[in-house]
This record gives sequence, structure tokens and C-alpha cells, in this order.
Amino acid sequence: MTKYGSFPGARPRRLRTTPAMRRMVAETRLHPADLILPAFVREGISAPVEIGAMPGVVQHTRDSLKKAAVEALEAGVSGIMLFGVPEEAKKDAAGTAGTDPDGILQVALRDVRAEVGDELIVMSDLCLDETTDHGHCGVLDEQGRVDNDATLERYAEMAQVQADAGAHVVGPSGMMDGQVGVIRDALDQTGHEDVSILAYTVKYSSAFFGPFREAVGSSLKGDRKTYQQDPANTRESLRELALDLEEGADMVMVKPAGPYLDILARVADAVDVPVAAYQISGEYAMIEAAAQRGWIDRDKAIMESLTGIKRAGANMILTYWATEVAKQL
Repeated sequence: MTKYGSFPGARPRRLRTTPAMRRMVAETRLHPADLILPAFVREGISAPVEIGAMPGVVQHTRDSLKKAAVEALEAGVSGIMLFGVPEEAKKDAAGTAGTDPDGILQVALRDVRAEVGDELIVMSDLCLDETTDHGHCGVLDEQGRVDNDATLERYAEMAQVQADAGAHVVGPSGMMDGQVGVIRDALDQTGHEDVSILAYTVKYSSAFFGPFREAVGSSLKGDRKTYQQDPANTRESLRELALDLEEGADMVMVKPAGPYLDILARVADAVDVPVAAYQISGEYAMIEAAAQRGWIDRDKAIMESLTGIKRAGANMILTYWATEVAKQL
């Protein structure tokens, strides 16, 4: 074939020629310190319980949770986010297990802090859904609706007991209006000025939460569309972001991650605080299920999904693959 001049003059493929070249010019890099491990601890079990919809993920006993925390630490993971699963008989309309100093989440927080100290950031889910018999993220009024302001009072109590139990970071996930400000005041007024708030700033009412409901033994009746955000909306996410920052959020989160990379990028461009993204249960389950059927390469799909989240602007990624990926990195 005859060549005319130097056409094509630009050859981007030169920078893709070898693995070493591609590694050198990579614009986005995952690091173990980017990762946070979500973990479930269940009351009243003597051995870890597999979660059917999340292959490889378990409801931990107190002992197995401590081992998982140490394993994450040794792999270089930055943090662990704890979710407590109380015995069914301890659930009630007010979610009192969530503010009981001897509730499963508070006990687990003390266990993990005693095991890892300050070497691993210990985070706690601050929400009532795991502890209420109706499964909603707040207390209900006489009409059965989630009462925003009454729920804020419960969140203030939860913040105090979780901080007392050793949480470095609390993660209010209930999407109540004003939750960050109330929690910040509660922490500051009880001598916990150093406890950080990771605000669930953008949390959509997503179908991808399905497997998580199994993981926490949810008793949900109905849905959460009156407080979680509409997947069709963008501007309301930016409004929630402005409010959370005004109320004192130290870090902000977008959840789910994968279906909302556009929102994640908008949030990351708009703020000067760390941005987290939560690769949720449904995202995990889809990759694991497709891999089990031989439809995709599991390891490559995991890395690609996490790289996409990082590329979109996340400083931190909550993922159930955190320890596994950190070891590979």
C-alpha cells in the first residue's frame, strides 16, 4: 500500500502497544487505600451465614467479623462499614436495638475497635431500617408515614451510642431532611467532635438494593420512595449535596455507584471534600451471577467496574470485593 505523507499523523495506538506502556500512561489507578469493606454482623448465630443473593458474602458472627476486619487491614483496605442484624424478636416500631448500647451493632463496633484500634477506619451505618419491625429507615406516624423530625431524634441518639462504642465515622443513610445537622450537633454536644460524618448525600430508590434486603434481614413493608431519591432526577442530588455540606458533612457519598456515574462525576466536580461511592449489592450480584454462568470474566469485570467508579471521581469506594481486590493490587 502506498503511503501519502505521514498520514495518519496522530497514532494514539502507540501508547497501547504493551502492558508496560499501558500501565505507564494510565490516567486512573486503583489503590487498596481507596477501598472500604461493607460488612454484616448478625446476632444469635454461631457460624457465618452465606447470603444467597451475594455469593461470597456472609452475615458474620462477632468472631468472624473481627477476623474479616484484620484481613482487610492487612490487605491495605482503609475502612470497614458495619451493619448490624439483630434477632427478629428484638425489632420494634422505634428500632430500639439501634440505640441500645448492647445492641448488636454497638457490640460489634467495640469488638472491631478493640481488634484494629486506629489502624483501620471503623464506620457504622446510622439508620433504623435493620432494627424496625416495619423495615423503614425511621419511625412512623399515626398514618404509617415516616416521620422525619421524630426520626431525627432517634438518629441523634444513635450517633451518640455509635460514637461511644468506637465508631470513627458515622454514615447516616436514612435520607431524612436535616439528618447531617442534627447528628453533627449530637456528636459535638456529647464530646465526639472528632467523629466524622460520611453523608449518604445521594441515595436513589434503586432496584439494585434487592440483595441487601436479604443481607440485613429486612422487614420492609412498602417502599422507600418518599425519602430515597427518584432515579430520574439530577438537580435534586445537587440540592441534597449543598444542604449536607452546609450542615457539616465531612465526606459525601453517591449510592448506588455504577448506574449513577454521571451523578458521581457531577458531585465530584462540585465539592472540595472527599467523595465516596457505594458499589451496592445488586451491582455485586450481577457480576457474580454472570461470572458463575461463564458469561463474563469475573476478575476483569470487577476491576473494570471499580476503575469506572474511580474514574468518575470517587476518592473512596465501598465494595464487597474490597479485601480481595486490595490483595490483588
